Amino acid sequence: MVTTSVRLPKEMVEEIEKLSREEGIDKGTLIRKLIAESLREYKIKKALELYREGEVSLWKAAEISGITYREALEELRKRNIPFRYDLEDLEVDIGWALE
Repeated sequence: MVTTSVRLPKEMVEEIEKLSREEGIDKGTLIRKLIAESLREYKIKKALELYREGEVSLWKAAEISGITYREALEELRKRNIPFRYDLEDLEVDIGWALE
């Protein structure tokens, strides 16, 4: 692991301390957990923005965000993003089916 430092507002530090006590885990573990969840969400959000704009297929969006195709479909539903199925998607599906 690598150590890094960051300045946080007092209120945020107090909230982290409160949550770590409630969860019974140390602050470092809670902060790593929160950062990991936020990074995952950020990657999904950015990848689905590319998908919505037509810049990538859903397969590619799933790959970029580090989730499965099925999870990407579920994220579309949760976020009310219309499902597109284009020629690139069909080609990927055919390639996968032929493997």
